[in-house]
Amino acid sequence: MTKKQLIMEKALELFAKQGFEATSVQQITDHCGISKGAFYLSFKSKDELIVALIDHFMRAFSADIDYVVNREENKKKLLYNFYYTTFESFNKHSDFAKFLMKEPLQSFNEELFTKLHNYNKSIEKVILSLIERLYGERSNELKYDLLFIIKGFMSTYSELFLLYKLPIDLDLLVRSLVEKTNLLAKNMTISFISDELIEMIDQPLMNENLSLEGMVEMIEKNIEDIEDSIEKDSLSLLKQELLEPSLHPAIVKGLLENIQHHPHCKWVAYLLRKHFGMK
Repeated sequence: MTKKQLIMEKALELFAKQGFEATSVQQITDHCGISKGAFYLSFKSKDELIVALIDHFMRAFSADIDYVVNREENKKKLLYNFYYTTFESFNKHSDFAKFLMKEPLQSFNEELFTKLHNYNKSIEKVILSLIERLYGERSNELKYDLLFIIKGFMSTYSELFLLYKLPIDLDLLVRSLVEKTNLLAKNMTISFISDELIEMIDQPLMNENLSLEGMVEMIEKNIEDIEDSIEKDSLSLLKQELLEPSLHPAIVKGLLENIQHHPHCKWVAYLLRKHFGMK
């Protein structure tokens, strides 16, 4: 084991036990039996260490479930193998899983939060691919509800052996979840999660605290994504208002009204309303 691997392993034990913020570099080095100098030769900071941990474990987990979904040709085994691989991975990397479950999101800076958000989106794509393979066209209107149901099963049932340390019959657990998922997929008729709602969810929550430059960048991206329209013109005027405020509040409110119903503009409209102090 290299010194870098030792630091990651021992730090994760402490993070899982007492949290990221409560764990100091000194505690990590004491737990490893190394000097602070040795730590900083491997990692520039505690934030760099947690980035390395997130990359290491989330890449491994994403790769495991992606492999199962893309390589399993037998549809009858697909959902079983997906759940089995998921919980086996949670169990194998239990310290990391416990750390993510216990750690409040505000403990992470924006870079770390965004990294986790992006890994989560990657995992959701794999699950959506799984749903489409299993249930075909019937899943089109219900796929996002099924996505959140499966993610809910993954999260809730993992607590049994991660937080409560209960002895688990993994085969029985997985067969139970396969049955539940199939029953819901076959009998659901009302969808709740729409494409528009997903588009809003896809925006990292920490974007609520974007800098002025970040908001301008987001608006520019939205301007590029939509065709010439009143929404595009309104976005351009709102961008100018951010940079050089000059418009009457009633005009700003009208511009926000113009963009708030466009599917690509809902989130930026929300952020701009907050920025300009409008309901």
